[in-house]
Amino acid sequence: MTNVFENYLSSTGGLSAEEINFSAQFFKPVSLKKGDFFIRENEFCRHIGFIASGAVKAYAVDRNGKENITCFKFENEFVTSFQEFVTQEKSRRSIRAIEDSVLYGISYPDYQHLLDKVTSWNGVIKSVIEQEYIQKEHYMLNYNNRPAVDKYRHVLSNEPMLVQRISTQDLASYLGITQRSLTRAKGQIHRSNAL
Repeated sequence: MTNVFENYLSSTGGLSAEEINFSAQFFKPVSLKKGDFFIRENEFCRHIGFIASGAVKAYAVDRNGKENITCFKFENEFVTSFQEFVTQEKSRRSIRAIEDSVLYGISYPDYQHLLDKVTSWNGVIKSVIEQEYIQKEHYMLNYNNRPAVDKYRHVLSNEPMLVQRISTQDLASYLGITQRSLTRAKGQIHRSNAL
């Protein structure tokens, strides 16, 4: 088990060293190459993962075959299609590596067993779900119904990691604009900064 994961669990303050050691046995390393799937749309959502290194994107494919990216997750974040994981249904989105990544995954039966044996995990999961909710709210408030330039300006000032680590195509999809609009927005902002 990686120190990254154990350090994260320790930093939550919700688990004792013994609980962390006990919990570690249920999380198995999953190596993903860039482009590999962690969860596929329309397949049962059987795992939750903790990203030790790398990054993933979550997206659904529309009727025209276009990816609509809803979020990116990086190191020290949990990732799954939470609703479908909890209800053990087919996922409505895919989660795919955008960089070579190492995740620590836990299956649904092991997750249930862990919650039963280590009740402190309920607090950790509650915190993870709260973070998910905050990220969704943040996305809705900052990226819906705004001009491309405002969206890109917001990313630059509040989520610079996206500009550094995400492809232009994926960033445009996440922002709900075309690649061309994103390129224009970048040009506009960089020109005004140069003045």
